[in-house]
Amino acid sequence: MQPMSGITVLEVAQFTFTPAAGAVLADWGADVIKVEHAETGDAQRGLKIGTGGVATGSFQPLMEHPNRGKRSIGLALEHPAAREVLLQLARKSDVFLTNFLPAARAKLGIEIDDLRGVNPMIIYVRGSAHGPRGPEADKGGYDGSTFWSRAGSAVGATPPDSPRVISQPAGAYGDSMGGMTIAGGIAAALFARDRTGVPSVVDVSLLSVGVWATALSVNNALLTGAAAPVAPLSAGSSNSFNPTIGNFRTADGRWINLTILQPGRYWADLCRHLDLEHLIHDPRFDSAEKLFARAAEAGRLMAEAFSTRPYAYWLERLKTLQGQWAPNNDALEVGHDPQVRANEYIVPVTDADGNQRELVASPVQFDEAPPPLSRAPQFAEHTDDLLREIGRTEEEIIELKVQGAVT
Repeated sequence: MQPMSGITVLEVAQFTFTPAAGAVLADWGADVIKVEHAETGDAQRGLKIGTGGVATGSFQPLMEHPNRGKRSIGLALEHPAAREVLLQLARKSDVFLTNFLPAARAKLGIEIDDLRGVNPMIIYVRGSAHGPRGPEADKGGYDGSTFWSRAGSAVGATPPDSPRVISQPAGAYGDSMGGMTIAGGIAAALFARDRTGVPSVVDVSLLSVGVWATALSVNNALLTGAAAPVAPLSAGSSNSFNPTIGNFRTADGRWINLTILQPGRYWADLCRHLDLEHLIHDPRFDSAEKLFARAAEAGRLMAEAFSTRPYAYWLERLKTLQGQWAPNNDALEVGHDPQVRANEYIVPVTDADGNQRELVASPVQFDEAPPPLSRAPQFAEHTDDLLREIGRTEEEIIELKVQGAVT
């Protein structure tokens, strides 16, 4: 049995941050009911820019990633009859999940008191851009702005001599981490409700997740009174104080990462793998202290060695390296990484057209097994089923559709 089997989540949310939490809970076995506007659906369904435009038939990763495993109902929540349907669904739900802004929540009647009025035990969860308090609590935002830029990642990733600010390395980057964070908060709230009988209000914001991601840098800055400088591009590929930390360019322009925190321990083995055996007992580098003191010189010699061979050579050569290293994979290489595949971090899913596709699974596994995935719903695909489950007759369902309350 999956850990969230028997849990029902009612989701009124759009885009990826917050809906991604529902996807994780669905991966874990929850019944997640996605409420979409009766006419337009989730605004992300129509997104045709950047990564949003990538689709084959019914399969659009931008929708599948944060919505797999859910059931969709089309409700015009501004319509009284639709709102009554929502409240009926809320009566049998364990969790209400939303990322609507305060003004929209108040207008639609989906605030805490509204939901608790029909279900006093429901856990109320808000995903937001800037948190529930402060002067910008009612201001929206996206991960590129709030998570990445405002919370410090953009400056931390951008060398001072870069011609531009470095952007997030992937679409929905902060959204996906934020969704996982919300899912963890919901799991804790469910555990607490089971232990205490008290339902929680859970808040997670893009700002809170972004500040958590840069926590070490922020903590150090608060201690010292200054942000640590970012190394310029001209500083080269290795670390200024430890030559065995850094990225090293190969003969064909690719990069190998070394993150060896204990250079003294691994220096000899690293030299053998780089065909630099003559440096093992070189008096300039024969202790950790000397390697730290001559980091720039040692790093230059290592960089020269890496530059003599292509990327594929180093991938094979370094397989036996004792120290910590990694390839710098692009997205397709990540998808085919043998270690990723061995652990089933990518799993099959059948799309709405019956074709076999693949999606990245949420990162937590239970009992050494990947989560079983099913596709994201088509817009309002489960409206009739869900209305029947709350006791609506066929005549009532038809009337709701005629009124424009449901799709």
